[in-house]
Amino acid sequence: MNTQRIGLIADTHGLLRPEALLALKGVDLIIHAGDICDAKVLQTLREIAPVVAVRGNNDRGAWAEALAERETLDIGGVKIHVVHDIADLDLDPKSAGIDVIISGHSHRPSVKREGGVQYVNPGSAGPRRFKLPISLGFLHIKDGSARIELQALEVD
Repeated sequence: MNTQRIGLIADTHGLLRPEALLALKGVDLIIHAGDICDAKVLQTLREIAPVVAVRGNNDRGAWAEALAERETLDIGGVKIHVVHDIADLDLDPKSAGIDVIISGHSHRPSVKREGGVQYVNPGSAGPRRFKLPISLGFLHIKDGSARIELQALEVD
C-alpha cells in the first residue's frame, strides 16, 4: 500500500513563507489548523495539493466563515480530528475512535501520545513569535498507522 504524505501547517497569520511552500511540495494533502488570516494563503496552498482547513480565532470575514471550527477525516484507515485550539476539543478522542488530533494556536511545535491518541501541533509557519521556531509537520499514513514528523524551517 502507498504511503500518504500529508502536510501539517498552522498559524500562518497571512504569511506563507517560500520555505514552507518548498517543504510542502509533493504532499498528497495539506491540513491547515487555523489562524490563516488571508484567503490567499489557502489559494496558494491549493496549488500544491488539496487543502482541509479549520477556522482559527484570528480568521474573520466571509471566506473564514465558510470554514468549520473542527474537521474529522478518515485517511487510509487513520481517523484524524483537526481543531485550532486544543482547549476547544469537545470530544473524547479515544471513545470517538480518533487516532490523531491536529491543533495549532500555541505556535509551539509538539508531538505527544496520550491514551493511544497522537497529538500534534505543527507550530507556526507564519510570523515569528517570541523565540519559537518557524515550523510545520508531516503526517505519514501507511497500512492504517500514522507517523508524525516535525520540521523546523530555516528562515532569515
